[in-house]
Amino acid sequence: MREAPPRIALVALDLDGTVVDGALRVTSPVIAAIERAREYGVTTTIVTGRMFRAARPFADRLGIEGPIICYQGAGIFEVSTGKILRYTPLASAIALKVVAFAKVRGLHVQLYADDAFYIEKSSRFSELYAYVSGVSPDVVPSLEERFADSDSSKAVIVTDADKAEGLCAELRAELGAEAYVTRSNPEFVEVLAAGVDKGVALRYVARLLEVDMAETLAVGDSWNDIPLLRAAAFGVAMGSAPPAAKAAADAVVGDVAHDGVSEAYDRYVRP
Repeated sequence: MREAPPRIALVALDLDGTVVDGALRVTSPVIAAIERAREYGVTTTIVTGRMFRAARPFADRLGIEGPIICYQGAGIFEVSTGKILRYTPLASAIALKVVAFAKVRGLHVQLYADDAFYIEKSSRFSELYAYVSGVSPDVVPSLEERFADSDSSKAVIVTDADKAEGLCAELRAELGAEAYVTRSNPEFVEVLAAGVDKGVALRYVARLLEVDMAETLAVGDSWNDIPLLRAAAFGVAMGSAPPAAKAAADAVVGDVAHDGVSEAYDRYVRP
């Protein structure tokens, strides 16, 4: 385990299960901790799988105006202007491989473009995603036709949580080095362009902000946060994180119900 750096200049926070609870709330202790850190010069960014428009309300709530990381790192946006600073989409051919994989197995699949997500029909799985994201889907007759000549920000299969890890393994075997496959929420299997992950994106944002990676701290709670926790100088896992995420972290704090993010700031982010 690494020791916490004596100075933290940049904190990278996952959203769902870390900052945001299951009822889509952010508690006042977490907001206060971020505000205190800002007063003594510490920048906070968001690193999430959410679309930009699904992440922006939380950035506003937290007082974040600078760059944030969305789509697991495939999109980096300036909150104050909405400008896209970096975009690494999933090629159409790979996205449609995921669609075919899902359809053969009778699974719900969705693709993304222009900060919207597309499905062919509504289901309990699309309703779950819409609730979590706060965004309604665009329903199209055919994902193959909609994305025939258009890349996708990512592809997501939404399934029952007990099936997700097996599907991840199958997709990794099917796609190999063509894509990055991960899980975010327990029900979400996410496919991104090869070379995209939260850790790569954090390094990019640190360079934008002229922050040394030796002065970074990250907090996350899920499988997709493992690259983030490893990339930061000090990685903190939430108490609810799966064993693999805790193993990748340097410390563990309370879960979202016990304001683990506030605990991380209090313990490791100093004036």
